[in-house]
Amino acid sequence: MDGDRLPVGRRVAYWRGRRKLSQQVFADRLGKSKSWVDKVERGVRSLDRVSTLQEIATVLRIDATVLLGRDVQPAEVIERDAGVERIRSALFRYEVPLGRAAGRRPVLPAGQVARQVRHAWVTFQHARYPRVAELLPELLADVERAHAGDPVAGRAPLVEAYRITAALLVKLGAPELAWLAADRAVTAATGDRVVVAAAAVQLGQVLRASGQGQKARSVVLAAAYRIAPPVVEFGLPPELSLCGTLLVQAALAAAGDGDATAAAGLLDEAAAMAVRVGDGHDHHHTGFGPTAVELARAAAAVEWGDGRDAVARHEKATARDGWRWLPAEHRAAHLLDTARAYLQADDPVNAGRALMEADRIAPAEIRHRPAGRDVLARVARDPTAPTMLVHLAVTLGIG
Repeated sequence: MDGDRLPVGRRVAYWRGRRKLSQQVFADRLGKSKSWVDKVERGVRSLDRVSTLQEIATVLRIDATVLLGRDVQPAEVIERDAGVERIRSALFRYEVPLGRAAGRRPVLPAGQVARQVRHAWVTFQHARYPRVAELLPELLADVERAHAGDPVAGRAPLVEAYRITAALLVKLGAPELAWLAADRAVTAATGDRVVVAAAAVQLGQVLRASGQGQKARSVVLAAAYRIAPPVVEFGLPPELSLCGTLLVQAALAAAGDGDATAAAGLLDEAAAMAVRVGDGHDHHHTGFGPTAVELARAAAAVEWGDGRDAVARHEKATARDGWRWLPAEHRAAHLLDTARAYLQADDPVNAGRALMEADRIAPAEIRHRPAGRDVLARVARDPTAPTMLVHLAVTLGIG
């Protein structure tokens, strides 16, 4: 609906239809006649009293401002777009290779830059995406200069900064720009198979977000098997975490392509590694462990369209202690998948509950992430949607 161009009566008709109310039922709830409603919707009768507008908005479970129309984008959309553009500008600077002056900002030692990168990771894992978008432009400049001054000590912070950038851009719905960051991470990591594997985690995410499932499987499996120990029992937790996370990425890519058998096999491989790692760790910022693999099984089921299986796996996984130890970003993202699963299972009520829990844990997953806003829009259309979610959808300009 191009709502800002519609007259008030047409807006009323639109939202009445969205709420699946007949003109008679709608009129009864307002204490008006069906003829009155028909005239309002056809524009024959004007709505010039604020109290009447408010009564209509209450029955339709929307904010009265929606009936009056809005000429601006929601603040969250503007903030997200501005954040993406700031990061784009930072990635297109090429200050170091072109020998451009760094300005007044000093070139920081690699150790100090590494601490800044760790802070950015923590901020991302708390799902404070607008704040990460603010940090990244200067952080990217700092890590690039630090790497130029000390290529050995500066490589890991450089790769990690590009990983964060790619991860955030995927969240914000900019996969093409995310690919540039992920590609730079892999290029900077070349020569160290472990650091390459870490960078490949985000490259796999980017390729999946871009609809390149086959390429994602090929890339992440190559990186995974380069660091896979000959015997799982002898593997070190950090490397097992990377290898297992890459197998999860490959499994989700396979699931997205409809290959449930391959996805299940890859997740079984990852599960064997997860047992050795255990829950409650965050090696290489992966959050990998048995609970993470179980959540991935649920996500894979959503990908191939088995919502009921996904819901069952969600209920089992979130009962584990490891669920509480995962970063807020990870848990909220899983709850978005769970809302999709409930919708597949024709259970919009529980889909709404999953979204409300996601909004409680990490509001930015819904308010700033396009995928979250899309799920919210689907849930809010249902007449049984919780009033709080409907109000959130209206506030965010989601129809």
